[in-house]
Amino acid sequence: MISKNKIKYLHSLKTKKFRDAEGVFVAEGPKVVGDIFSRNKSNLMLLVGTTEWLKGEGRAIASVANCEIIEVTEEELTKASFLCHPQQVLAVFKMLDSHVDTNLLTSKLTIVLDGVQDPGNLGTIIRIADWFGIENVICSADTADAYNPKVVQATMGSIARVNVTYMNLSVLFDSLPKDFPIYGTLLEGDNIYNQELTEVGLIVMGNEGKGISPAIRNLVNRALRIPNYPEGRATADSLNVAIATAIVCAEFRRRF
Repeated sequence: MISKNKIKYLHSLKTKKFRDAEGVFVAEGPKVVGDIFSRNKSNLMLLVGTTEWLKGEGRAIASVANCEIIEVTEEELTKASFLCHPQQVLAVFKMLDSHVDTNLLTSKLTIVLDGVQDPGNLGTIIRIADWFGIENVICSADTADAYNPKVVQATMGSIARVNVTYMNLSVLFDSLPKDFPIYGTLLEGDNIYNQELTEVGLIVMGNEGKGISPAIRNLVNRALRIPNYPEGRATADSLNVAIATAIVCAEFRRRF
């Protein structure tokens, strides 16, 4: 049975202020909880699961988890869950180590997000990074919070494998070697399928409505464009930023 105070505590973690104060975040569902636990066992702080899950699929986690475990009914889980349709288990984890050595970025392909504000888009981009073997996603301060429950859910567990870091993008770019490849998707960019790409570099994706901010746009040294087909035909103004990220990453990985 779960207490009213525990439910109140869990609901407080919907808010970034309380997540930051506690240094924790919420994950839900067997897939997401299982993936995060498998990579960060010591970070599990609280496990709330249905009787069926704890005695079945979740037994392996519950048997080794060094944390508080609360067995609940489906009805009780509904009261605690952030989801419309709860998925058997909810867990609270300590926030993951998000430090990134900027010196190592010169040997990798990295996604950089400039003001991506929709939690679903951020979560999907983290999942895309995981799929394409991109270890780091670096975000501007005005990008959505990676520990927003909607982001965590949209990653489908990929948040356990992708390092998400927030920093001043201008400072980051200034720290890189001169002429280090900084790619950006811009309407005035060159057709990505006709351009020479490199195995390492930064891929900058911008805000859903405004694109890459002017200050960051000035630092992009390789502008790319995803062409519509046929070119010149009246079409949508733009692609969803997560879809655009997937297309760009796929083209880089196709080459390398």
